[in-house]
Amino acid sequence: MAEANKQAPVVAPPGMRRGRRDQEVEKPKSAGETLRRLMGYFGHETKTLVVLLTSVAVTVLCTVWAPKLQSSAIDRITEGAFDRLPGILEMMLVLYAVHSVATYSQSLLSARLSQSVVRKMRSDLFRKIVRLPVKYLDNHSHGDVMSRMTNDVENISNTISQSLSSLVSGVLTLLGTVIMMLTLCWQLALLSCVTVILTVLATKYLSRAMKHFFRKRQVLLGQLNGNVEEMVTGYRTIVAYNRQENAVAEFEALSKQLTRTGIFAESLGGSMGPVMNVIGNIGFVIIAAFGGWFAINGVISVGVISAFIVYAKQFSRPIEEIAQLYGQIETALAGAERVFAVMDEESEAQTGLLPMGSAGGTVQFSHVDFSYYPGKQVLFDFDLEVRAGQKVALVGATGSGKTTVVNLLMRFYDIDGGAIRIDGTDIRDMDRDELRRGTAIVLQDTVLFSDTVRNNLKYANPAASDQAVERAARMSNCHEMISRLPEGYDTRLSESGANLSQGQRQLLAIGRAFLADPKILILDEATSSVDTRTEQKIQDAMTNLMHDRTSIIIAHRLSTIRDADLIVVLDHGRIVERGNHDQLLAQKGRYAQLYETQFAGKAT
Repeated sequence: MAEANKQAPVVAPPGMRRGRRDQEVEKPKSAGETLRRLMGYFGHETKTLVVLLTSVAVTVLCTVWAPKLQSSAIDRITEGAFDRLPGILEMMLVLYAVHSVATYSQSLLSARLSQSVVRKMRSDLFRKIVRLPVKYLDNHSHGDVMSRMTNDVENISNTISQSLSSLVSGVLTLLGTVIMMLTLCWQLALLSCVTVILTVLATKYLSRAMKHFFRKRQVLLGQLNGNVEEMVTGYRTIVAYNRQENAVAEFEALSKQLTRTGIFAESLGGSMGPVMNVIGNIGFVIIAAFGGWFAINGVISVGVISAFIVYAKQFSRPIEEIAQLYGQIETALAGAERVFAVMDEESEAQTGLLPMGSAGGTVQFSHVDFSYYPGKQVLFDFDLEVRAGQKVALVGATGSGKTTVVNLLMRFYDIDGGAIRIDGTDIRDMDRDELRRGTAIVLQDTVLFSDTVRNNLKYANPAASDQAVERAARMSNCHEMISRLPEGYDTRLSESGANLSQGQRQLLAIGRAFLADPKILILDEATSSVDTRTEQKIQDAMTNLMHDRTSIIIAHRLSTIRDADLIVVLDHGRIVERGNHDQLLAQKGRYAQLYETQFAGKAT
């Protein structure tokens, strides 16, 4: 925009505000509450979830039943009853075939469930972001917000697809294995369960440390994304001031911190597997020693020992898998907490319901006070009336509060005191969408989208006909420029219109304002990026556009507002002078100083 207020942040250019990382980190909610909210998304995929859990149950049943059949086969061989062996082997073959089909189905259903759940979550998050107040995005790193939409949501997707079925399968396998072990030999089963105590203790202390580092890693990842996004957006500025090494140093510092945290997190996560493996081997030794003693004393058969050896591995394997999954689950929960933190932000308040009306568009600021932060007041008793069809210019040094006036009129921020009225209606009582539909704004920093030229122009009025689009382009003097593009109005622009010059992008933004046919027109240094000849053409076109429309112009180039009906001079948030160009020059006050300084070639 035309200015960056010295007292508090305003809606600054994207390249100047996206890398901010000094905001307070959102406090995550408890893991239990986050898990409860996350599970709420599974309600939309109940059928898929039921079929998936059924497949998991079938897989577990086959896994738990197979060692029992193997035990029976070994006992038949030991007894010499070979005539009964083929039936057992056939049953085992069927069991393994069913196990393979169920496992394959489990993989497909897990992928479908994860993508469906994440699609719903990503959609909810995006809907929330586009309804957040401007203040939120002004005060949060854009890279961090994007990281929540991409990295954090992707971690949740991976966890659902890879961990959900494994977690359920592990729990069911543990239960099934314990039941089978108790059925075969309850004494040996109780001895095997000694390792459960060691497992619980190891999991408790390791998980506590893992939770801290995985959560910290996600926060640092968001900050790193914000740093990279800031560097890419402001690359020209970085190169122009030879700050490449500083950018690298800042990135390296964040990267090293993320690396150290990642190493701790992954080391702790990876340690769970070996620790559980040691505990599992202890259980295996217990079964081998006591199982042999029970067999010698005739308590159990050799086949039961064989089954217990398999069950011992089955008993320890789910514990190891669950322990290894814990790190991934912690990462997903940390990401979910960050996603829900955005969802829990207050949306832009829809306090008004009144329509804007069809009157001329008189704007009245009545004793308006405003501060971005408490105790840092920006506007003081701002009192101004812009009559319908009047052309009013706001001038002043950088930081005087000009852009803040526009932010308040558009309700990007709400005032602290006083009132802003349009045709006598307080804008706080007015429907916010109605207000913005009736107001067109052209900013110094043009925003274009990765779409065709035609659709970028129609962004202000999607229902506009092709004839209306061309007429708006002609009025803004960009029709000739568009005609020279490879595919004319159907030429697709790259991101932010990077394949156009700054001046061409500015012309398209002005054309978009023409197409909006607004009641109130705001021009925030709208002609700053065009040459003098094009500027004159634009000024002529704007004279037609501003006819019978309320127009508020913010300008540093005072030559562009000499014909304004009223010029308001701001200084540190207060109106110090008002009048037309000739009147203000005759007063030899602040405006005259700005005018003389500018034409002397000095900055204002």
